[in-house]
Amino acid sequence: MAEQILLGLVSIIFFGIGAQWLAWRTKLPAILLLLIAGIVAGATGLLNPDLVMGDLFTPFISLSVGIILFEGGLSLRFSELKDIGGDVIKLVSIGVVVTLVLVSISAYYLFDMSVELSVLLGAILVVTGPTVIIPLLRQVRPTGQVSSVLKWEGIVIDPIGALLAVLVYEVIFTSSFGEATSLALGSIFKTVFFGTLVGLAGAAIIYWLLRRYLLPDFLQNPVNLMIVVLVFGISDMLQHESGLWATTVMGIALANQKSARIHHIVEFKENLRVLLLSALFILLAARVELQELIAVLNWKIFVFLGVLILIARPLSVYLSTLGSKLHFKEKLFLSWMAPRGVVAASISSLFALGLVENGYAEAEQIIPIVLIVIISTVAIYGLSASKVAEWLNVKKPTPRGFLIIGAHPWARELGQLLKQENFKVILADSNWSNINKTRKLGLNTYYGNVLGENAIEDLNLDGVGKLLTLTPNDEVNSLAVLRYSNVFGSSEVFQLPASTQVHLRDREMPDNLSGRFLFNENVTFDKIDELTDEGYRFKVIPVHSALSQQEFEETFSENHIPMILITNNREAIPYTVDNLPLPQEGHKVLCLVNPDYEHTLNFEKELTSETGDQPEDQKN
Repeated sequence: MAEQILLGLVSIIFFGIGAQWLAWRTKLPAILLLLIAGIVAGATGLLNPDLVMGDLFTPFISLSVGIILFEGGLSLRFSELKDIGGDVIKLVSIGVVVTLVLVSISAYYLFDMSVELSVLLGAILVVTGPTVIIPLLRQVRPTGQVSSVLKWEGIVIDPIGALLAVLVYEVIFTSSFGEATSLALGSIFKTVFFGTLVGLAGAAIIYWLLRRYLLPDFLQNPVNLMIVVLVFGISDMLQHESGLWATTVMGIALANQKSARIHHIVEFKENLRVLLLSALFILLAARVELQELIAVLNWKIFVFLGVLILIARPLSVYLSTLGSKLHFKEKLFLSWMAPRGVVAASISSLFALGLVENGYAEAEQIIPIVLIVIISTVAIYGLSASKVAEWLNVKKPTPRGFLIIGAHPWARELGQLLKQENFKVILADSNWSNINKTRKLGLNTYYGNVLGENAIEDLNLDGVGKLLTLTPNDEVNSLAVLRYSNVFGSSEVFQLPASTQVHLRDREMPDNLSGRFLFNENVTFDKIDELTDEGYRFKVIPVHSALSQQEFEETFSENHIPMILITNNREAIPYTVDNLPLPQEGHKVLCLVNPDYEHTLNFEKELTSETGDQPEDQKN
């Protein structure tokens, strides 16, 4: 028994995190792979959720969803509602009603369910959810207000859908219409009242502790998690299933206060969300028997999916956005984005089991139907959303551009060449003279302190995916890569080697307080300054044929310092101390070149001798 439980726990972590990594590598929706991995784990007998979790299964699912919704609430800003508030409100009201009605009618006629169970299935499937929406938004990067609308809808609709499902579930066991109406209205009032009250109280406690500096850094995340769990538990005891609303309110309240710093909490919750999400989907999918899934795989389920995707969602979006400022193409994209996630899976498991135990045998089919809907919608929307966004022209450009901190002369020269190669470039500096000269060159600029509180919000980073910190101040460079690693990812933030250190092995700066070091360990700010004073210039040079390692080392020496490799598919890869990619045929290399030794560039000479012309990039 103990060995089986241990094997199950290992399987949850292995399959969960393994699926997340594989999703990152393949660019496939993570939830799709998590569901497949969970089904495999359950079918092979590696994981038996009931054996591993026992009576903890239901509380663990509920509490985990509450924590995930708290994390989602931390990403919501009231400032975003200025232009989209009306759309969001109508989507989570009118849109919910439209979806509930159409899904319930479809379930009643297609699956031979009773009216009560059909309405319950409709209530379960009104949700979308941040666990699916937010990763897809990061992948697709839609333009305009679409991203904010989908994010707000996905997070707010989860507790609403859960509340609807609870109401329907409780009404099923009532004996009269009057009693059902009274119960529904009372439950709605108590859920909103107690959930809001307890959620705001939890946010106030965290705010007070942080503002008074009563929590050391190492205890901020554990104490915050403790308060979130406490808020969920107290709210749920006051009103059944109101904990989801309470934790969502708590997250939104903390996100919109201006005084207490919560960046540690946000980072911790993002990591915890990945772990909880992985465990949830593995457990829920492993609990479903393959025979149950196969039993509902027929023409009826495909018609049901067609109603969900092609009728219910477009109609709910159309009715909810009448008179909206959203463009027609943005509305079309909203109509093509409603994947179901963890809340649908969790509440279907909770209520279906309870109904079966109370004599509703037909409720057994709710879980496999919901799971197939989740798998299908995640696959359909996840695999097509990017293409649909491109077709509708509502997708932001691929983030291949550069944010360059420092607008001094040679940074401007570097920025000009990158712009000529059709990369978006923003040069940021707090020196007005540098900014003024940069603007005269036609380059995008940001005047101000990039470490300021609102800098990230003020910068238009659409199409920008890399940071180059090129200032003479090593501390500013390090602080900038730390600040923007959350925006671009730690692999895409770069800084110059420290000017006071010659060898990388001798540097005093810890790895966790720095970005990736550019060019090579000797190419510091002072070194580049010195070389440019001696006449070195930046040039983009095309590569005629692939270079071997030996040819690369012979070609690039102290007289030809490689800076950035530009590939055939328009990727710009900075050369770093830990990465010196070999140029291939058709690539270009942005170099810092000594004009006195320009003729020794072998690949350039071969190109010139064959064409008889000087490469365009070298013509002055």
